Amino acid sequence: MITFTLNGTEVTSAMPPASRLLDSLREEFGLTGTKEGCGEGECGACAVLIDGLLVNACLVALGSIAGQSIVTIEGYRGTERFRVLDEAYMKAGAVQCGICTPGMILASEALLSENPNPSPEDVRIGLAGNLCRCTGYNMIVKAVLDAAREGAGLW
Repeated sequence: MITFTLNGTEVTSAMPPASRLLDSLREEFGLTGTKEGCGEGECGACAVLIDGLLVNACLVALGSIAGQSIVTIEGYRGTERFRVLDEAYMKAGAVQCGICTPGMILASEALLSENPNPSPEDVRIGLAGNLCRCTGYNMIVKAVLDAAREGAGLW
């Protein structure tokens, strides 16, 4: 049994410790916003925040997160920061199929938490671990820059 904080609530997983965090989130807790893209840590579709750090859940053994705090897109969705990012992504046309969007949003949060006033190059570097096959990246970069301006003081 592995106990950790999930979106602000202490939970216990009954899955084996060698199971992937990604599988526990989706199968045990029904948090399907965390997507499986590549399953190899290359695409960022399964990105979550672990103690505030952006991590690909497909690479994390469940047993390694005991006592840690995990935030998924579902937990982040209720925040003012999410509202600002969500609106910026929509206005910039940075969302198409939606597979990468939860990971991109959480990567944006991690970036803006560390650097609330990023340059376009900072955004490209900050989102480099997240792949999008639909939009290209210009609209996503614009969305993050717009969110940084609109949400000044939030991050």
